[in-house]
Amino acid sequence: MDHANKAYNQHKSIRFGGADILPSELLFNPQDMKAEILKKHSNNQNTPGEIISFRDILDSGNRKAEDKSPVNFSRIIGKERKMIEVFRQIINVAEYDYPVNIFGETGTGKELVAEAIHKTSPRKDRPFVPINCGAMPEGLVESELFGHVKGSFSGAIRHKKGRFELADGGTIFLDEIAELSKHMQAKLLRFLQDGKFEKVGGEKTVGINVRIISATNKNLKEEMKKNRFRDDLYYRINVVPISLPPLRERKSDIPLLVNHFLKQAARQYNRNSVVVSNRAMMLLTEYKWSGNVRELQNAIQFAFVKSRDGNITPDNLPMEINDNRLSQIIRGPSRKLDRAQVESAIKKTGGNKAKAARLLNVGRATLYRFINDYPELQESICAYGD
Repeated sequence: MDHANKAYNQHKSIRFGGADILPSELLFNPQDMKAEILKKHSNNQNTPGEIISFRDILDSGNRKAEDKSPVNFSRIIGKERKMIEVFRQIINVAEYDYPVNIFGETGTGKELVAEAIHKTSPRKDRPFVPINCGAMPEGLVESELFGHVKGSFSGAIRHKKGRFELADGGTIFLDEIAELSKHMQAKLLRFLQDGKFEKVGGEKTVGINVRIISATNKNLKEEMKKNRFRDDLYYRINVVPISLPPLRERKSDIPLLVNHFLKQAARQYNRNSVVVSNRAMMLLTEYKWSGNVRELQNAIQFAFVKSRDGNITPDNLPMEINDNRLSQIIRGPSRKLDRAQVESAIKKTGGNKAKAARLLNVGRATLYRFINDYPELQESICAYGD
């Protein structure tokens, strides 16, 4: 544990996986974490049926509770505790070939997590092959996954390797695995049992060595109850489950992601840096983000196009975010505030807005909106040192 902590502190500035660097950014160095895992398990030969315990090499005691440094792990950005736990899981599971199933809402970054596991594993120099199981036509799924021989069906004018064969030695990522038909689930189960398959129209058995990572935005246990997903396949793919939090549960990561997407856009189109006004950032933080990080990225790209003066204001944000602001105005704050109350709370808390909100028994967003409507209160906050 001391070794892991020392390595963690010594490599705060190391770049990993071509990730974009954020200001004052803290990066994990997976290689040191891998070395720690290998050292402890180098003499441990696992046999079929053996239960392995994945030790948490980044014990919570190694990070101070108040450490809020941003983290960029293989293009996954976050500092919320739930995301730090995801990073730990990636590191712990990377050395093993056990199947991983990633659960998360649409747009939470399931493919990024799968790719991070691959890049941190011994298979990193071999192919990473992603497949969206829900995007393939039903009649072509088996051919896409396992390949076909010439003449096996109309249009099969040549032999074709499937995605599994192309991923030999590496990792195959089955996104939206719940969308596979029961027929294809049976085919996949057979491959998971013995690592072999037959191409469509072929008689020769093909054996390959790949790691399986799957993902879904559906509750597979519920799908099993509805007889839409095979129980035996579930227990094969769900050896190591990883759950990704939705963006609404990691709101402190939103400013990090916003800045990251703006820097990406500025580099791509050779524009000067763009900043987000406090009011616009507040709206972005309060929004529910049903599409999660992907929806946030789309919103920032939209705002980037609309802002021409280097400053993103609420008017530059997509309509649905401003509609959310209007609905909040109509509802009004949960508790009516007046200027004297707020100024008194600011004075008592030394200008600390978060503490002032707790003292007033209102949400921080409610207090921030009130302060934004009374610019003179900003002077009081500055005077008291916030």
